[in-house]
Amino acid sequence: MFLDNRQVAMDSVLEALADSIDYFQDNLERLRPSLRETLKPHYETRAKNLKKLQELARRHLKLLPRDADVERDDYMWLWSRLKSFVGNESQVVIGELLEQERVLMQALATLYTHPLPNPLEPVVEQCWKDCRGLIRELYQLQKQRRP
Repeated sequence: MFLDNRQVAMDSVLEALADSIDYFQDNLERLRPSLRETLKPHYETRAKNLKKLQELARRHLKLLPRDADVERDDYMWLWSRLKSFVGNESQVVIGELLEQERVLMQALATLYTHPLPNPLEPVVEQCWKDCRGLIRELYQLQKQRRP
């Protein structure tokens, strides 16, 4: 089954949301406890919004869930570990979390170029606002931790 452009855009958002949550969870031990506690509520909220968005996309866009790209995840993990050898581990993770947010913002911007069913609009808007808030938080953490 082929997806239309709107479904592809929604699928990209769902994938970016899931990837960001997975990356955070996979790298929790690399963050200092204070950073972990600061960021955890953002990702818990994101997980709830992802679940809502998946249900709404299935109902209103007939979009079925799909599996994650495991090979990409393995590559990202390996590349991140290599970067940690030459830099502060928490700073490396924060930089990569920011990159995840950039990907999500691009996916959300593309989704906004398509008409969305009314029930999807508030959840997508909340994802946008939450992403902007997390970007601000990550930049603050990046500034605070620099030597």
